[in-house]
Amino acid sequence: MLLGGATAWPLTARAQSQQPVKVYRIAIVHPSTTTADMSETGDDEAYSALFKELRRLGYVEGQNLVVERYSGEGRTEPYVELARDVVRQNPDMILVNGGRVVQNFKAATATIPIVGITADPVPLGIVATLARPGGNITGVSVNAGSEIWGKRLQLLREVIPTTSKVGWLASRQVWELPEGSVIALREAARHAGISLLGPPLESPIRQQEYRRAFEAMAKEHADALIVSDQGEHNAYRRLIVDLAQTASLPTVYPYRAFVEIGGLVSYGPSHAAVYRRAAGYVDRILQGENPGEIPIYLESKFELVVNLKSAKSLGLTVPPTLLATADKVIE
Repeated sequence: MLLGGATAWPLTARAQSQQPVKVYRIAIVHPSTTTADMSETGDDEAYSALFKELRRLGYVEGQNLVVERYSGEGRTEPYVELARDVVRQNPDMILVNGGRVVQNFKAATATIPIVGITADPVPLGIVATLARPGGNITGVSVNAGSEIWGKRLQLLREVIPTTSKVGWLASRQVWELPEGSVIALREAARHAGISLLGPPLESPIRQQEYRRAFEAMAKEHADALIVSDQGEHNAYRRLIVDLAQTASLPTVYPYRAFVEIGGLVSYGPSHAAVYRRAAGYVDRILQGENPGEIPIYLESKFELVVNLKSAKSLGLTVPPTLLATADKVIE
């Protein structure tokens, strides 16, 4: 069974006089983004950037490109089944977002080329090294190291100096990782004298689960919130922003898309830039390069976006020093 539904747009009819063209078939997989948003005109700037870049590189859906889209619908358990379903369709290559999802695809195929967008893929066991991934996987790492969590806590402290209790919106799987973001965030919180609050989100991650988490954090009197960068949040970014506003919780988000729809502040990589880079990797693989020999690209540019309208609604004054360092200020 194909979870979330796979959608493929048919090729347009060609005049009989045209020479046959090479047609490529790729699969795109996301843990939560709807298949409708995985397009150049959908409501997701990352996929819009991806398809615009693919078009610039000569791949046009409906002409020489067939795209099959799959969504995990915010669940965590079915990724194994989802990976197997996609692999059975035997596309020319697969573009996957999320370290845990990529792990499932690695287990499902050792032959179909995979471009993964992940945190650090080495400790996840996805690749051997960033420089020489080996196997059938390459991609883009958005890992910013442990420092980014300290930076996000610092941003909250700059806006609300009295912050002492901070909620962390993340799934149980992320909360219980033996290494990675949760360890880094807990260490940064300890150094800052901040208590880190839950509860973890339980699968399936749906609207009611987010509401439960926000209600629990309100009972614990959280002063602010940090949203983890896991892919499941992307499909619910409007709900997350609305719940944070309703709860009057100043929130740091992982990507600017949250702030552009009303979130307070974000600090993280540009999703659009990451997917443009991924499009280049798709091109290299479709042109015959071995993914195991293409180095993982480590994203190094991170952007700070501040929404002053949201700050005003929360009764907050953003320090001028913070605004001066912002890459974008939404008035």
